[in-house]
Amino acid sequence: MKRRFVVFGGFSGALGVALGAMGAHFLKSQLATGLITATNLQTFETAVRYQMYHAIALLAIGLLYDRCKNDFYFKAGYCFMIGTVLFSGSLYLLATAKLIGLAGLSILGPITPIGGLFFIAGWLLLGYAGMKKNK
Repeated sequence: MKRRFVVFGGFSGALGVALGAMGAHFLKSQLATGLITATNLQTFETAVRYQMYHAIALLAIGLLYDRCKNDFYFKAGYCFMIGTVLFSGSLYLLATAKLIGLAGLSILGPITPIGGLFFIAGWLLLGYAGMKKNK
């Protein structure tokens, strides 16, 4: 079980670094074109930041789950993975929609808070797991 959290966390962290660099260099250079706004850039940076936080959390869960064998770590890990895809993924698309020619993607807006709820649930499950005795 822990392997999938470490794999997802590792690849998510690498993708977060790559997307962060893309935001800092390529997207910032697109401000003059009007296809990216300062708000879009901030949104993109928020997506990267949350992706990185949860990539690190997934690596920790991979280690904790192996040591503690607590199912709440397992559930928290899945919440973090789903949250990353929904929260960060929707923000990436919303921030770059005009640039990639998909300006009508505002329908994705409601998906972002659902991803945020998965993040919150994951953190609550992680806290609860810490209160439970090991198996």
